[in-house]
Amino acid sequence: MTDLVTRVRELLPSVRADLEELVRIESVWADPARRPEVYRSAELTAKLLRHAGFGDVRTVESGGAPAVIARHPAPEGAPTVLLYAHHDVQPEGDPGQWHSAPFEPTERDGRLYGRGTADDKAGIATHLAAFRALGPNPPVGVTVFVEGEEESGSPSLPALLNEHRDLLAADVIVIADSDNWSTDIPALTVSLRGLADCVVEVATLDHGLHSGLWGGVVPDALSVLVRLLASLHDDDGNVAVQGLHEAKAAEVEFSEERVRADSGLLDGVRQIGSGPVVQRMWARPAITVIGIDTTPIDKASNTLVPRARAKVSMRVAPGGDARAHLEALTRHLQDHAPWGAQVTVTPGDVGQPYAIDARGPVYDAARAAFKTAWGREPIDMGMGGSIPFIAEFAAAFPDAEILVTGVEDPGTQAHSINESLHLGVLERAATSEALFLEALGRGPS
Repeated sequence: MTDLVTRVRELLPSVRADLEELVRIESVWADPARRPEVYRSAELTAKLLRHAGFGDVRTVESGGAPAVIARHPAPEGAPTVLLYAHHDVQPEGDPGQWHSAPFEPTERDGRLYGRGTADDKAGIATHLAAFRALGPNPPVGVTVFVEGEEESGSPSLPALLNEHRDLLAADVIVIADSDNWSTDIPALTVSLRGLADCVVEVATLDHGLHSGLWGGVVPDALSVLVRLLASLHDDDGNVAVQGLHEAKAAEVEFSEERVRADSGLLDGVRQIGSGPVVQRMWARPAITVIGIDTTPIDKASNTLVPRARAKVSMRVAPGGDARAHLEALTRHLQDHAPWGAQVTVTPGDVGQPYAIDARGPVYDAARAAFKTAWGREPIDMGMGGSIPFIAEFAAAFPDAEILVTGVEDPGTQAHSINESLHLGVLERAATSEALFLEALGRGPS
């Protein structure tokens, strides 16, 4: 065990170099102009896995982005573990808001900054480090599956799982795409909210009108839209849509002070909703308006706007059905339009929530590995964000145990500007994974 911990530490400089090479590739599948970069990223991922010692490495696609599957067979009688990560990343946003170039990995104060340093190219680095640390003859079968369109909702994942079921079949699945409680305290994610979104359009006129001649008599669409969106929450900020599911969050303390510090809440701005923080973040539905289409300010005139629309995103608590929740949201928007305005709701993406019963010998082995690597017992935590593909894995491989881990921490700022990876967390995550694979080879008890 001590040798394995030391081996991971010795490997980290080369693994970091591999990670930095990956980060320099702008693998944004959501941007059609950069889709060739996603293919470059897949090629490099396959190359790194071959160099790590995987004998069977192939790049596959099923109508979407390229994914990489690498396999090392299990010794006789040993289990096979599937290690998941994704090599695509979110768009970087305004590069001017980054403290360093978003696709040039830069170290500051023990953190490596750059888009994808944590989410989720660090997941690839973790798998590389753990596999290489185990040597040429690992005690378990290892399959690495690196997806290429997770940040776009994994639309072709069901087809990939179906077409390559034999290659991906495993006894244990480790999803390295989640968070830790802090840089010092590890976590197993045991619940994730689902996702459903839609675009709502309101119309009040068949053309724009002079606001001086008709204002005060005829409603403009933007005012209607603002009032309609405001109806989604009560005065305390709780979701006001009827018929939505609420679960029970893991029993951990999340202080008001930590909310303010971790979120960057401005002075004087209050939290929304009522009840414990973790209940609101992990186990209740949440609704956010993430975009509005109307007349830009620099093109505005004194005109009543005839049409306006918004994109509404809803998180679904574990145990709820995302499609049923989208129907409830649609009914609310249709029933609450003020002044008889016409409302059209166009459904968007749907991803199911997931809850994990993290009990049994496999989870015991994982917790023991975390404790050795981190010096602390892991916390069972929920995740307010969504990883809908976990439900896809569970449906495809119903007998597999699923563990959701990751290399992120509250300071990572995944999806935001100045995304970063804590290098100490990378070492501990890779060590945990190597120890876990070694324990499974011995047979958890």
